[in-house]
Amino acid sequence: MAQPDHLGSSQPRLVLYLPHRPDHAEQLALCPSAQALIAANSNHWRKIITLLAKVACPVADDWRGFRDNELFLRTALNFSDQLRPGDHWHWIGGKDNLQRFTTLEHRAQPLATAPAVAIDPDQRLLLTPYPDYRQLSNHTVAVIREALAGIGFYEGNTP
Repeated sequence: MAQPDHLGSSQPRLVLYLPHRPDHAEQLALCPSAQALIAANSNHWRKIITLLAKVACPVADDWRGFRDNELFLRTALNFSDQLRPGDHWHWIGGKDNLQRFTTLEHRAQPLATAPAVAIDPDQRLLLTPYPDYRQLSNHTVAVIREALAGIGFYEGNTP
């Protein structure tokens, strides 16, 4: 079976682009869930999807429930070097990962309180360090959420 380029919702609110796939991606593509991904992979993947949940969750304090019950109904992971077409946000984590997108032109502007994070609202593009706790602290996630809320990301996106 070919390795899937996409795990999660076919109509996501947010797509996180990563340069590598989790183990057992073929099975996960058939029925994606946070619990299955965590069980089949390392702690590294738990951190990635937890950060995805913390950013994407409509209610900041409910990220655990969102991760465990709704994450892949509202978001997706993508492993290709092309942005998926559609009316959703694109999150590219990591400078090395961004370099894979050779044809991507954007006007992402760094956030004043988190200069390693940049947003291009016109292209619905979020650029951050790689999604790992050392690079995306809870403070940085809060700054990202505040910036996304300011441009309407969470409007109409409550459970």
